[in-house]
Amino acid sequence: MAGRIEGTVVSISGSGNLVTDITAEQLTDVPRGEQVTVRCDEHETLGIFDVGHNQPPFTLIALVGSSGCLELEIVTDSAKIMLGVSTGEKVEVRW
Repeated sequence: MAGRIEGTVVSISGSGNLVTDITAEQLTDVPRGEQVTVRCDEHETLGIFDVGHNQPPFTLIALVGSSGCLELEIVTDSAKIMLGVSTGEKVEVRW
């Protein structure tokens, strides 16, 4: 059975991550592998990672950040600057 969670970018972290209103609790039963798609604006990534991930620089990833919510990150750079996304943009998690 396919699932879906919709949210919104509600803030930008100090490092430029896009912080959503999708909480870690909402993601409890969501798989973490590549069967999960996270989309924001025209940008899309696969999987949900933890803060201690080992992804290469300049990769777009979704993770449960220190905010306790789903965040979109460009590893070693600012997702806000690189993606041109601001608060209010819709985010969708599908699996």
